[in-house]
Amino acid sequence: MSFVVAVLPAYNEEIAIGSVVLRTKECVDEVVVIDDGSTDKTVQIAEAAGARVIPHDDNMGKGAALKTGFDIESKNGADIIVTLDSDGQHNPDEIPHLIAPILAGEADMVNGSRYINGNGKNTPAYRRIGQRILDCVTNVNTGQSITDTQSGFRAFAAHTLPVFRFKSNGLAIESEMLADAAKAGLRVKEVEIGVRYDVDCSTENPVSHGVGVLNTVIWLIAEKRPLLYIGGPGFIMSLAGVFFGIRLLQLYNQTRYFSLAYAMLVAIFLILGALGLFMGLMLNAISRLRDGEGGRG
Repeated sequence: MSFVVAVLPAYNEEIAIGSVVLRTKECVDEVVVIDDGSTDKTVQIAEAAGARVIPHDDNMGKGAALKTGFDIESKNGADIIVTLDSDGQHNPDEIPHLIAPILAGEADMVNGSRYINGNGKNTPAYRRIGQRILDCVTNVNTGQSITDTQSGFRAFAAHTLPVFRFKSNGLAIESEMLADAAKAGLRVKEVEIGVRYDVDCSTENPVSHGVGVLNTVIWLIAEKRPLLYIGGPGFIMSLAGVFFGIRLLQLYNQTRYFSLAYAMLVAIFLILGALGLFMGLMLNAISRLRDGEGGRG
């Protein structure tokens, strides 16, 4: 019999946390709430509902909360870790469906998807547009075809826990974990889940959330292949600077007129190009050194 633990990151979720814990307890062996510096009664209500609460003194972000939960459960002998949001957005009754592929030996990690099989029609339009962008960029980075890269409703086999680096403290952690899973060659399977949007499901503005996640994912891509994604654009900008420089010289030779507009374009593109090439080469060297040290460790 597998020992299943649910890890719930929570920040000021006193309204929903009690019912989420109670419903989750019916599907797992233990519920662990990582309280991320809440200033309301989240801790008291979660404990009263039967959860084991691990507190953060300050609000450190979802990534930091998940890291705490994974670190603890990797030492406590859990066979499967389930993560879900503590705001009532996810349905704990779907946990058996989520962990089934791991129990059957078909997957190392399971991603709950709102959009698989044509689901997710009740997703607000502004959210879905942003989701599609984040899904596309994340899949480019990971080489996967995940339909819901920002889902927080997931299941992990115990042996996968050391794979995740938790470099991102915030909500971009969902994309980062998929990148880590892909790099480690984990078998990732998606199952269909439902999501409620009639709850106050985020303490962060969705636009700033999306921009922040996109920024982090782009940097994850750049970190993975810095010479291509940073050095490449730098090289192109350098070529553009040379092109405008040639045009500037041709114009001066023909008319004896020195164009400030062309001169500014030359300076801008050459400076940005040189910076891009330099950063790409430096990050590539650092990445190789880091990977070499990781391989020796």
